[in-house]
Amino acid sequence: QVQLVESGGGLVQAGGSLRLSCAASGRTFSSYAMGWFRQAPGKEREFVTGISAIGGLTLYADSVKGRFTVSRDNAKNTVYLQMNRLKAEDTAVYYCAAASTPWRTSDSGKYDYWGQGTQVTVSS
Repeated sequence: QVQLVESGGGLVQAGGSLRLSCAASGRTFSSYAMGWFRQAPGKEREFVTGISAIGGLTLYADSVKGRFTVSRDNAKNTVYLQMNRLKAEDTAVYYCAAASTPWRTSDSGKYDYWGQGTQVTVSS
């Protein structure tokens, strides 16, 4: 069982930056691929980025490539999402998720554990 707690959301102006953190419980964090998803009001949840369990291999949605960076610190059981050059369309609830596979994936069905989410609001 893995419990995930996100933090770092908030209100920021367009062009600004935010860094989200996701702290995981459990001693097997380093065996899980991790991902970030987001859901805007009235829209489906969408994949943002994923990172492999080991080696830091990453995947990004086209909409965030070049602006967002995912990283993880297995010693701290934490995954991060650095978001730069934020746009109004990045406004959403951001969710951290853990997949019972070491391989990075954009498939939400492969993620077994989800956090409660943290709100990110970008004002234009």
